[in-house]
Amino acid sequence: MRITKFDKKPIGIFDSGVGGLSVWRELIKLMPGQEFIYIADNAFCPYGPRPKEEVIERSSRITEFLIEQGAAIVVVACNTATSAAISTLRSRFFIPFVGMEPAVKPAASFSKSGVIGVLATKGTLSGDLYNNTLERYASNVEVIEMAGVGLVQQVEEGKLEDPLTETLLNKYIKPMVEAGADHIVLGCTHYPFLSKLIHKIAGEGVTIIDPAPAVARHTLSLASELGIFNTGESGFNTTFYSTGGVEVLKSLAKSISSEIPDSLFRNLNI
Repeated sequence: MRITKFDKKPIGIFDSGVGGLSVWRELIKLMPGQEFIYIADNAFCPYGPRPKEEVIERSSRITEFLIEQGAAIVVVACNTATSAAISTLRSRFFIPFVGMEPAVKPAASFSKSGVIGVLATKGTLSGDLYNNTLERYASNVEVIEMAGVGLVQQVEEGKLEDPLTETLLNKYIKPMVEAGADHIVLGCTHYPFLSKLIHKIAGEGVTIIDPAPAVARHTLSLASELGIFNTGESGFNTTFYSTGGVEVLKSLAKSISSEIPDSLFRNLNI
């Protein structure tokens, strides 16, 4: 792709819901002065069970809106949308996209037991991106896959330490640990918000891999290359949009940065 130099334009981020805030959290650590636009498409959440064509259509609509708002980079902070839609987005829109890469490579590389776990949505586990990554980087390890059915909904409802959330995580994490997994890959951006329970269930001998920090580093590198990285000090530089109500989005975002003004949370009908 030909690189075009931009002014200090915002970076767009979108997810099916609030999960992409786990990526935004890492981005604002590295780029505290950067302007961001975050979209939670929670009227259509979760993306995992939806047909690929619908995920592409939603991702395209959101990208169009972000470009209208001036975004120079779009971070697809959703594993399912990355798997289903990012190739189409790159062919339709002449701006750079950053997607969620399944963190299978580091898990396979560092595993001492030869067994790793992957907790992801059905859409991600069935996608070409994930399966190509497995074939390329994980042929030397056993991979225990679990589709975390119900977990996205629990996060979307703000039930991060709810008894049902713990029951579901026990169902998905324990078989991985019992099979000998010493690394567990979080293959959905919602799941890092459940890390407290995940660590509790997995135990001290298991490394939990969240790909968000690596995605943030890649975004910073790209923003620097394009000349849009704002090196200014921290401020309230993110505008949050929700297609299905802002309350959980507001609550979770404020748990990350408590002083965000309410005026930066807005409803969006697209």
